[in-house]
Amino acid sequence: MSTSDRKWGSAYLTREFFDLLHQRMADKVALVMTKKGSRYVAGALNLVGSDTLFGRNWAASAIFPFLHFEVCYYRAIDFAIARGLKRVEAGAQGQHKIQRGYLPSPTYSAHWIRDPGFQRAVADFCARERRAIESEMEELEEGLSPFKCEAE
Repeated sequence: MSTSDRKWGSAYLTREFFDLLHQRMADKVALVMTKKGSRYVAGALNLVGSDTLFGRNWAASAIFPFLHFEVCYYRAIDFAIARGLKRVEAGAQGQHKIQRGYLPSPTYSAHWIRDPGFQRAVADFCARERRAIESEMEELEEGLSPFKCEAE
């Protein structure tokens, strides 16, 4: 709830959401939970695809240095390796992910816009934004990637 309050203002991970997730996709959920003593203090919700683990949401009851990376990234990687998954997709946004081996990759969204004029305006914006994002992704990979490319 605190993440929704701080960032998006709408509590979309409701009890109903979790009930539906359990009913329809229980076998596709990988939940990483962390305890301090006997009390759960943090967790990450991941969804399992055919060859990819998709990291989706994280929450903690307090600030614990570096716990986010352990729960969201390192445990996700361990989970994926143990199950023979090919990739871990950590989600959009966050330059801090690059140093941990999560290089930028494009994300996609599909929207239908009824009004033709608005549809053209959005399409024009998306075309310009796509070029800017591709350029930014290249710069981030070159400047921040932890992987070294050997010169030919």
